[in-house]
Amino acid sequence: MSKKLEKYDRLYEQIAGYVGTTKDIWARLATIEAVLHHKMPAFFWTGVYVLSEGELVVRSYQGPVACQKLKAHTGVCWAAIDSDQTIIVGDVEAFPGHIACNPKSKSEIVIPLKDREGTVFGCLDIDSDMEGAFDREDEQGLKKILGLIFEV
Repeated sequence: MSKKLEKYDRLYEQIAGYVGTTKDIWARLATIEAVLHHKMPAFFWTGVYVLSEGELVVRSYQGPVACQKLKAHTGVCWAAIDSDQTIIVGDVEAFPGHIACNPKSKSEIVIPLKDREGTVFGCLDIDSDMEGAFDREDEQGLKKILGLIFEV
C-alpha cells in the first residue's frame, strides 16, 4: 500500500471516531471537510456543493471564500454531477468551462455524493494550488472516507 493510501486509512479511522457522535450527514460532511483540509497539505479548498432546486449551491467548506452558486452544467463540479463520475483535473486552465472561484486553484478532484438509494445529491470538491495534485489514489481514499456519511 502506498504512503498516500496509508494516510487516507489513518484519516478514515480518525474521522470515523468523530462522526460517530451524530447521524446528521451535514455535520459528518463538515467534519470530513475540516479534517481533510487540515491534514492534507495539498488541499487548498475543500467543500461540498449540493443540488438545490436544479442549482448547484455551496453547502460548507474550508479555505478561501467560494462561489455560492455554480453556473448550470459548466465546470468540473457539474461535469462530475452530470456524468456521475469522479473528475480529476491536473490543470484547471485546460478544463473547458472551468469556473475560477479562486485564481490560486491549479488542480481539482470532484467526487459525486450519493444518497442511500444511489441518487446524486451533490459533490465533494477539492482544489489544490499545485498542478497535478490528485490521482486515482486520492479518489480511492476519499471515496472510502465519504462512505462514513451514512454509516451508523
